[in-house]
Amino acid sequence: MLFLHPVVTRPRSVVIVGGGISGLATAFALLERASTAGLSLRCTILEAGFSWGGKIVTHRIGDIVTEAGPDSFLSHKPAALDLCIKLGLADQVINTNETVKKACVLYKGRMHDLPEGLLTFVPRQLKPFLRSGLLTWTGLARMGLEIAVPPGPSTEDESLADFLRRRFGTQAYERVLEPLMAGIYAGDAEQMSLRATFPRFYELEQQHASVVRGMMEAKKTGSTASSGQPRRTMFVSLKNGLGDLVTALTQRLTEQGVELKLRTGVEALRVRSHELGRWMYDLILHDGSALSAESVALATPAYVSADLLRPLSPIAGGVLDLISYASTATIAMTFPRAMMSGIEGFGFIVPRAEQRDLIAATWTSLKWPHRAPADQLLVRRYVGGVGREEILQLDDAALTAKVRAELAALCGISVEPTYTEVNRWWKAMPQYTLGHLDRLAQLDAAMSRYPGLVLTGAGYRGVGIPDCIRDGASAAERIFQHLVGGTGSGRPPS
Repeated sequence: MLFLHPVVTRPRSVVIVGGGISGLATAFALLERASTAGLSLRCTILEAGFSWGGKIVTHRIGDIVTEAGPDSFLSHKPAALDLCIKLGLADQVINTNETVKKACVLYKGRMHDLPEGLLTFVPRQLKPFLRSGLLTWTGLARMGLEIAVPPGPSTEDESLADFLRRRFGTQAYERVLEPLMAGIYAGDAEQMSLRATFPRFYELEQQHASVVRGMMEAKKTGSTASSGQPRRTMFVSLKNGLGDLVTALTQRLTEQGVELKLRTGVEALRVRSHELGRWMYDLILHDGSALSAESVALATPAYVSADLLRPLSPIAGGVLDLISYASTATIAMTFPRAMMSGIEGFGFIVPRAEQRDLIAATWTSLKWPHRAPADQLLVRRYVGGVGREEILQLDDAALTAKVRAELAALCGISVEPTYTEVNRWWKAMPQYTLGHLDRLAQLDAAMSRYPGLVLTGAGYRGVGIPDCIRDGASAAERIFQHLVGGTGSGRPPS
């Protein structure tokens, strides 16, 4: 139970289903809002799994620190950094190793330096591309004409692939931009919605008639750092792994009286009228017991939320069914550093056109120092994703052998690893395919019939950690407004 500045005598009840970063962030933001307003809450978080944090999973084996899921977050999206500060983790935030800035891209079976000057994934200089040997003169000229390409239709939901080809040309798209941008979603850029995945690019084109021009203008006018704030690299992490964010968050919530329950899945969700005239949501748990609340946040994957919502709203359930997910795996290995001459930079990315099993590889202990002993090199490989999921049917031994063979062929690494770890993520990465924003509008309309029942998570408005934290805060605000506004009285829809 949680009582904060009790202005009312009866605490308002909230249940959050899903203990990933979205669900935890929803609870944190809701408690902040309630405390400021003097609202008394009883908040419970239910998680069907055995641990908190969802895809944020840090493993520590001796002096080795591995991330099973994400290893960093974008610093220019403030939600994650702000949360770290509130949780007392500001001094644990680390930049990528700035002495090792190089990354590579695979092209025709050979490694090429990834051109410098990519401002938030956008090419803004031609010389680095010229030095890389990735593009022909024709490809360079076509990319340089981006500032002269007219904007596309403002109403059309264009695919990410079509947008990038139209603005930068086929060569730049296939050899650099596709693996950089589609790789974030483990997706197929031909199917991905530009406005759902990279809305900023759409806005820059519409406002400045050029993505490059718009990015340069934004850099000139908005890049000054706040006085006293440390300068951050594009991606940042926590010194001992992102799992510390989850630990700090769950500890804070526990201290504030939130009830956190692991291994507690929800079988069904129902709505009824309360004798006081308000709606109540009944959650039937996997063990047959029930829990009731005035407000419920579903912070579960879209396909899980679909099963819970379908009996209440076939429309909402049907829309959620249309949000597809990709499966991936990460394979972490350590190798004797003395045997790894020539390995430098952050790692490499692999374009889809190369038809390889690997999506990318990160030299983790070069990117994040102190993630492995000084005499070891920690490497993380990524496989799977849309159109590449067949490899995930292999068992761990076969998967590891296949990935090692590719690493040997591409980088000459044939030495035996001293440590190996395989992490599989089934239906883990939501795909924002064409029509995604229209589907969200349909979903919002269907959900509006059930005040106090909200959706949040990576399946809707951003897959990164800052996106999930921001979306959780938005869900918390909707819950708060419901609790203080008294909506949802009368007879629920049948």
